Amino acid sequence: MASTIDLTTVMALDIGEQRTGVAIARAGLGIATPLQLLERSDDLPERVAELVKSESVTTLVIGLPRNLQGEKTDQTRAIEVQAAEIKRHVSVPVYFVDEALTSVKAKEELQAKGLQPKPGQIDMLAATYILEDFIREHREVANV
Repeated sequence: MASTIDLTTVMALDIGEQRTGVAIARAGLGIATPLQLLERSDDLPERVAELVKSESVTTLVIGLPRNLQGEKTDQTRAIEVQAAEIKRHVSVPVYFVDEALTSVKAKEELQAKGLQPKPGQIDMLAATYILEDFIREHREVANV
């Protein structure tokens, strides 16, 4: 029997070198929306844990960068280290999603709307794509 994933309130992180985009989706609304931008700091795990608690998050998703061949990179390993620390601070299941090209897609979408995207906007929109990919992939086995 496949394990059930609770999609009641899912939060996604697009962890970058300078900023972390945060997006959230609630089962009743069914769409991922940008939530917040966290600037780079040593207390990222604690800040994520606070958001998980304050937003009543049931599942946490972290974008995992890989190269175009799907292989790990130095950035992948850096995110894995941060994710391990975040896991120690939260009591909800943590999943990974390949975040290939989500930032590029976010920048292109904002530019197509005639906007000159700011880096924080790109990070938050990329987090929504990560979240949407996860929900789309797991909706059929989810506890919604």
